[in-house]
Amino acid sequence: MNQLSIRSPSMLKRIVTGVCALGSVAALSGCDLAPRYEAPHFIVPDSWTGQTPFAKATPAELQIPVNWWTLLGDPVLDDLEQRAVEQNADLQAAAERFVQARSLVMKARADLLPHFGLAFGASDNKQSADALFRYKGATTATDEFYGGLASWEPDFWSEIRNQVRMQKFAAQEKAADFAGVRLSLAADLASDYIALRGYDAQDAIYRQSIAYYGKAVDMTRTQLDNQAAPRLDLARAQNRLYVAQAAELDVRAQREVTEHAIAVLTNTAPESFHIEPRDNFSFRTVDVSLGVPSELLQRRPDIAAAERVMAQSNRSIGVARAAFYPHISLRANGGFNANGFDLAKLANSMWSYGASASMPIFEGGLRRAALQYSWSVYRETRDSYRSTILSAFREVEDEQSRVRLLRQEDIRLKGAVGTAMDMQNMTMTLYKGGLSNYLEAIVAQEAALDARIAEVEVAVRAEQAVVGLIRSTGGGWNDRLLPTPDETMTFDVLQYGNLHYPKPAGGITAQPPEQFENLVTGRSVQERMQ
Repeated sequence: MNQLSIRSPSMLKRIVTGVCALGSVAALSGCDLAPRYEAPHFIVPDSWTGQTPFAKATPAELQIPVNWWTLLGDPVLDDLEQRAVEQNADLQAAAERFVQARSLVMKARADLLPHFGLAFGASDNKQSADALFRYKGATTATDEFYGGLASWEPDFWSEIRNQVRMQKFAAQEKAADFAGVRLSLAADLASDYIALRGYDAQDAIYRQSIAYYGKAVDMTRTQLDNQAAPRLDLARAQNRLYVAQAAELDVRAQREVTEHAIAVLTNTAPESFHIEPRDNFSFRTVDVSLGVPSELLQRRPDIAAAERVMAQSNRSIGVARAAFYPHISLRANGGFNANGFDLAKLANSMWSYGASASMPIFEGGLRRAALQYSWSVYRETRDSYRSTILSAFREVEDEQSRVRLLRQEDIRLKGAVGTAMDMQNMTMTLYKGGLSNYLEAIVAQEAALDARIAEVEVAVRAEQAVVGLIRSTGGGWNDRLLPTPDETMTFDVLQYGNLHYPKPAGGITAQPPEQFENLVTGRSVQERMQ
């Protein structure tokens, strides 16, 4: 790159005056080289195809609360979710990433403002008395100076301002990422909790079946003693008992693993965490009203984050374009310099000021390559944005299908459970009366147990699908909760205190990590709630 330097004092004065005038004009005109930005306008369906089973919602019903898990009507889950939102390490790390992004906004904005500084120093120097060609004066001398420095680069082509805007958009992206982490955390916790309650219900079913099979073993042993049944019947009855006992242990193992996962999500060591079992699997029925597909663009944190990435890429084009234009910088410094400490005299004063301009002439296509790259990155972000939207639409449709069909499946399995239980009771009555063999009783017992377990498993999947549907629609979040670009700034120009934790923005507050380092609770969730 060829650089033009200006040294003549008279010329410098004229250039500084001209540059100041040009800076004022540029500031007023706002010479922005970034393309005009508008988010893509997609043509989307007017309704969800999977919405038929759900009643048409009123505008008030379309608002899912941010604490949407309360819709399930489970106080224990409410307590767990509150603890996770307050203490989860991954969520707090996401909040810190937002704070870091806000700090980068302030770092980028600093280049818009003049930079001032102070310089001072002193030295003591001695020459060799026998040095060849030594200046015939004192062999020792001191040098002291102090003064001020000032520099500024006028942003004629909005290069710095576009970099500031990029950092503001990046901070908004991190705010959307925080909302996405919070939504995922709440949904994962709710899904795990539903699974745990499903294991509780399955364990209760197995315990009931084990007790029933134990009575069947006693009955067949009595039949064998009375020579009313073959030894094969006793072996079959014992086999059913052992199989049920083994399956019950497997369910207990899955429950413990799920409980450990919940403990970690709530910032608790697994060995110090316990949720009391509950035999019945029941949650309040929740019908999620979806609105229209276009509303999803404002309700999904990942879509908002993808849009902010696209806005950053748009501004990067302006930065790449600005590299083709002259860059002008102004500098000035002044102070006092003397051989001694008697500095504050006009005779000992010194000053200098100047301006420099640099402009690329020929660099082998370096800046053209950067510009071409920025355009390609921008187009890539538009493609990624479209892909994110399509994935969101697919997730909503998938979860709608799961909720609708799994609820219908659960209704039919409840009917199957009723008939299987009747069949089990009738075959055992017939066997006890000697009117049927035990093989028919075994078939009925297997059918009853399988139907009951299958019904609980489907009920769990249906409730998890409700959680998935809420998650796919944004969980009550919308892009109006994002901080504005100006709200991403963390301090004033002359603010030097209260920098440890910036003021919250977008509802995101960074917490001191020291307060969450006690990972031992020693009490169950129910005890903490009392």
